[in-house]
Amino acid sequence: MAGKYFDEWQVGERMEHEIRRTVTETDNLLFSTMTHNPQPLHIDVEAARASEFGQILVNGTFTFALMVGLSVGDTTLGTLVANLGYDQLVMPKPVFIGDTMRATSEVVELKESKSRPNAGIVTFRHELINQRGEVVCRCLRSALVKRRDG
Repeated sequence: MAGKYFDEWQVGERMEHEIRRTVTETDNLLFSTMTHNPQPLHIDVEAARASEFGQILVNGTFTFALMVGLSVGDTTLGTLVANLGYDQLVMPKPVFIGDTMRATSEVVELKESKSRPNAGIVTFRHELINQRGEVVCRCLRSALVKRRDG
């Protein structure tokens, strides 16, 4: 399903995204090194074993990026003008290598754009959920989205 236009969304609309993704060691290591994040909890097995987690903790910015990525196909693919911001980002549970993630989204606000009559602002609440049904990441994303009638 391609993304929707601003005028096709309704507040309260909720979706469970079909794509699921199992996090691998390569995902975590590559993302950590690409972003120059030397945190031992992410890249050093021995340091991670000695931590309260007892294992490698997946990089939180990867977790956040995966959540947004899993949502794009159903929300803004082909209709996005720009992401305007992310708010209230929380990570209530850790993510570990081998966890399988799924995402949900809900439209929480629709706002006309004052500067762009051909677009509007959709605010989504995204959640990333692991195989145990635990929310591991949540945020609000404000996206400037094209209007179909614009």
